[in-house]
Amino acid sequence: MEVSEKQTRRQYSDEYKSEAVRLVRESGKPLSQVARELGINDNMLHRWSREERDAQAAGKSRSEVKTDQEELARLRRELARVTAERDFLKPSGGVLREGREMKFRAIRDSIGRFTVSLMCAALGVSTSGYYAWRDRRPSPRTQANVRLLNQIREAHQRSRCTYGSPRITHELRAQGHRVGENRVAELMRTAQIRARSARKWKATTQSAHRLPVAENTLGRAFSVAQPNRVWAGDISYVWTAQGWLYLAVVLDLYSRAVIGWAMGERLTAELATQALTMALWRRKPHRGLLHHSDRGIQYAAGDYQRLLATHGIDCSMSRKGNCWDNAVVESFFHTLKVELVHHRRYLTRDEARQDIFEWIEVFYNRQRRHSTLGYRSPAEFEATGKVA
Repeated sequence: MEVSEKQTRRQYSDEYKSEAVRLVRESGKPLSQVARELGINDNMLHRWSREERDAQAAGKSRSEVKTDQEELARLRRELARVTAERDFLKPSGGVLREGREMKFRAIRDSIGRFTVSLMCAALGVSTSGYYAWRDRRPSPRTQANVRLLNQIREAHQRSRCTYGSPRITHELRAQGHRVGENRVAELMRTAQIRARSARKWKATTQSAHRLPVAENTLGRAFSVAQPNRVWAGDISYVWTAQGWLYLAVVLDLYSRAVIGWAMGERLTAELATQALTMALWRRKPHRGLLHHSDRGIQYAAGDYQRLLATHGIDCSMSRKGNCWDNAVVESFFHTLKVELVHHRRYLTRDEARQDIFEWIEVFYNRQRRHSTLGYRSPAEFEATGKVA
């Protein structure tokens, strides 16, 4: 299918542009940094910002529900600080059960917040023992572990507290550190540095319809040798105080990159179509691409099927009630929920929309290390083309 010059130039949906501009406005980061994190041109983001200001001046933009995110962040930090102080003074709790060495370290790290005598009494150690430990010259191994633990903490923070020891190890090795996973795992366990844990969640598939469905052509062949050969789509949801926010995505199975997405307050076929349209704008695939999804009514709908047919895309659908047939996208939603959504309390859909946009476009696609890709990000994998 021939693509017009106008279609060729149009790479990003209005929703993407709006969220990118809002990320500049609300993150406090320089525009050039946001553009770099999103992998787009500075001038393009400048133009989008100017277009939005012009639209607002003309009264054409929709009203937005504004939230004081800085105040929420401050309250979360304050809660974390108070919780840490409470746990510190529990003689039998937290990391303090690991032994006298860990207790002495906790005392040293809290100097200025509590008196040494109070902390020693709370933790059941002597002040003389603490001072003797403090003045003792640490062994080379201990010094190396302290340095490594600091590097682990930094890597864990950069991962938004989502990495466990395997990904932390690969992150450190990528920085030139020679370190084994067992050593990293032991230090993380001692310091109680953990990856975020999972919660159960339910699917949103609505397959009780009479529309035609396609055969499962993909057949769980999730390993794909080249980009734009197999795409997969699905829909999930996020709860906010305003109600549900639904998220439709399209992934390229070659790199697991999210190449199309759309968010809305209703679970509709249009939402899935918008995500597919974004993927088509971005990738402009050749005919013969295979698209896989579940049997949900959003994917069996006429508009969605016509869009696939117009671009010469073959359709594949999971077997009824079999989530494993679309396991890659299910895994993506699991990661999104575990690493981001389950640790948030969204007051508005707009707040959730901005958070998810930033997580997908800045972190997941360009930074997050994927075990299937040799612990590379989707963007890095597509740039190199091979698993390490």
